[in-house]
Amino acid sequence: MRLAVVENGASSSPPLVILHGLLGSSRNWGSVAKALSDSWHVLAFDLPNHGASPWAETMDYPFMAREIAAAIETLGRKVVLLGHSMGGKAAMTLALTRPDLVERLVVVDIAPVAYDHTFAPFIRAMRAVRLSEMRSRADVSAALTVAVPDPAFRAFLLQNLESGAEGYRWRPNLAVLLAHMDDILGFPASPPGRNYSGPTLFIAGGRSEYLRPIHRDVIAALFPAARHTVIADAGHWIHADAQTAFITSLVDFLRR
Repeated sequence: MRLAVVENGASSSPPLVILHGLLGSSRNWGSVAKALSDSWHVLAFDLPNHGASPWAETMDYPFMAREIAAAIETLGRKVVLLGHSMGGKAAMTLALTRPDLVERLVVVDIAPVAYDHTFAPFIRAMRAVRLSEMRSRADVSAALTVAVPDPAFRAFLLQNLESGAEGYRWRPNLAVLLAHMDDILGFPASPPGRNYSGPTLFIAGGRSEYLRPIHRDVIAALFPAARHTVIADAGHWIHADAQTAFITSLVDFLRR
């Protein structure tokens, strides 16, 4: 599988790989990538079954990690690996299984644990929209209003809507994402003693419930060099809610 990627910055600069979250894509990280591109070669990938990347029949973290590893291997050097939410779990899995590819690890608002924050109702709502009857993006938004009342989150989901000669379609493979929701919510068990000892930063949103102090013991066991920072005025989508503070925290860590 050849993952779709959006690149910013000179290829001679140190590589920084960005992995988006569930129902996201490289598009969500465009402004962050551009802000970092003076110093890093930023590669924002579309994960399998998302964005412009190919569809597959599975969606667990070992599979994602293998596909990302194959893409990184073509660069011929270690990378700074940054992942948000689902992408953060994929990044952690890769760092634990292929530490030879990861110079530094940045995990954004997720922990290496199982969650019950399921997106399944939203995916079902997206699948239920009769796209063949929709005449505009506003029509699709209206069709999602009951299931997705928050306008900001609805706008996020609508970034996955694509129009073409045959009308509207969803870019993600919604059926596979729904079928593998338990895999996405979970985190693969690591063999006893396995860890990633490289420099690691966990960035939490102060208004988010995803990454909390209660998770620090399990993080320390898997990532013994982990540092933690909390961006107070941010929810789960830290890079959108508090972009300047997010970039400042990230750059401070990368330049240590």
